Amino acid sequence: MILVNTDYITGRELEMLGLVKGSTIQTRNIGKDITAGLKTLVGGELKAYTEMMNEARAQATKRMVQEAEALGADAVVNVRYASAAVMQGAAEVVAYGTAVRFK
Repeated sequence: MILVNTDYITGRELEMLGLVKGSTIQTRNIGKDITAGLKTLVGGELKAYTEMMNEARAQATKRMVQEAEALGADAVVNVRYASAAVMQGAAEVVAYGTAVRFK
């Protein structure tokens, strides 16, 4: 499966199949939340949250690809990501794009 953030793939004619998306809501355990809270006092990267967001993006991407494959897509173009805080320490990540088939 080809994933690109452009609305075309050089040298390919595309048939649009439709919007596909994948999402997940991730959170860290209370121990990591407390550690992250203490880290805000001294500054620096919140590695537990970086890992959480990386895992969330990977899961959302996987779900988007599965939806595209179910449509018979060869690629997803114009891939985008969005995230939002759902509650303290939890975030939703959405991956979306347009599923396409090569002509």
